[in-house]
Amino acid sequence: MRAWLMESRDGGVGKLRLVDVPDPRPGAGEVVLDVHYAGLNPADRYLSEAQYPSRPPLPHVLGRDGVGTVTEVGQGVDRIRPGERYSVLRGEVGVSRWGTFAERVAVPVESLVDVPDGWTEPQAAGATLVYLTAYQAITQWPDLPAKGASILVTGASGGVGVATVQLAAAMGHTVIGLSRDPGKRERVKGLGAAAVFDPAEPTWRKQVKELLGGRGVDLAIDNIGGTLLPDVIDTLGQNGRVSVVGRLAGPVPQFNTATLFFRRLKIGGVHVGAYSNADARAAWAAVLEMLNRTGARPLVDSEYSFDRLAQAFEQLARGPMGKVLLRVGG
Repeated sequence: MRAWLMESRDGGVGKLRLVDVPDPRPGAGEVVLDVHYAGLNPADRYLSEAQYPSRPPLPHVLGRDGVGTVTEVGQGVDRIRPGERYSVLRGEVGVSRWGTFAERVAVPVESLVDVPDGWTEPQAAGATLVYLTAYQAITQWPDLPAKGASILVTGASGGVGVATVQLAAAMGHTVIGLSRDPGKRERVKGLGAAAVFDPAEPTWRKQVKELLGGRGVDLAIDNIGGTLLPDVIDTLGQNGRVSVVGRLAGPVPQFNTATLFFRRLKIGGVHVGAYSNADARAAWAAVLEMLNRTGARPLVDSEYSFDRLAQAFEQLARGPMGKVLLRVGG
């Protein structure tokens, strides 16, 4: 089979090579999937640049999301049969073991979930990681009201951003998005955001507070980092919280921790890898219940053929509207 091999820990996605490698064989409790689509995530790039805590044996194959058809089952697998379709749920696939940037991948059965009814394969291929991330970012604060909170989402048009807007709106929260692109701002509003502002506009923080009647934001979900984070913190109200998901704009320069003191602000990191398999399955079930209730579906920005992985990552870096996929086979 063909696979995109990562052969060094800090070479970046530009150094991945498409080569022929032996087909995987399923171990006990595993199946082999013929991969139809694989989803790209910033975490894949971070791992290829040694900016991720996992240190898998080399060579390695990235890719944490995907959908495909079972071709082989291993010892002890009795409820899954060849010919059935499944998506990959967040686990060790693409992290400590070979992932979905390959024509075939061996997956533990506990890391498989059904393709949801009414979803296309592209919708299912890139959904699990971003929706689990969004769900954790919203629900990791036990003191956040179950509904009616104000939630600010940076990078609202990206994969996690879209998922967060959809889920927060489904929960009954007031969602405010940030996006630099006028067309994307309108689309994010269509996903359930009450308003979407341009973070390059000097008055955006004032506009947020005016929208909330002078109150600050209850929860900010930050996918961007960089120079934007201090401005995001400025919008928070008393006992406000920040769920830190990503750092697409790089490190935060000259952050003044005194801004946290008097409003008793809290910052918490988001790491879906902290979920047990049972946690991930329960979260995924909750996500599907909300999406089915509202009729929302994952957004696919673009698909790239299997040999155009570099161009797919370039599109991910540009800032897509939803998920970027690799079309592998099927």
